[in-house]
Amino acid sequence: MAESSRHRARELVLHALYASSHNDLDPESNFSGIMEDEKLSGKNAEFAKHLFQLVSEHQEWADGIISGLARNWALERIAMIDRTILRMGLVELEKIPQTPVKVVLNEAIELAKTYSTAESFSFINGVLDQYVRQTIKSQG
Repeated sequence: MAESSRHRARELVLHALYASSHNDLDPESNFSGIMEDEKLSGKNAEFAKHLFQLVSEHQEWADGIISGLARNWALERIAMIDRTILRMGLVELEKIPQTPVKVVLNEAIELAKTYSTAESFSFINGVLDQYVRQTIKSQG
């Protein structure tokens, strides 16, 4: 049950970030509105808020990473939902190190399978996996 609640928290963050890219509302308003009707535990609601804030704060950093890793793809050509999932995955990998890498990758793949095209999950997995390999290589 805890895993599904954490997954639901990520889904809500995805919805709020995606909505923020498509309307003129303040991102915090989008997030609050989406969270309003949800019954997440306090711990998972805090995780969602934290992830939402981190992705919002580090969007430019994540876009730079995506641009560097998504060879032959201009950032603007990547579907907004895929960009948002990639931003979330990259930020969680970088800024929430207590989440296991495998969990971040699996969650991104599941979000892509649910909310994007049939081909997207493979693209998203490739970009995130490449980031993980480069990061581990540079740390080792």
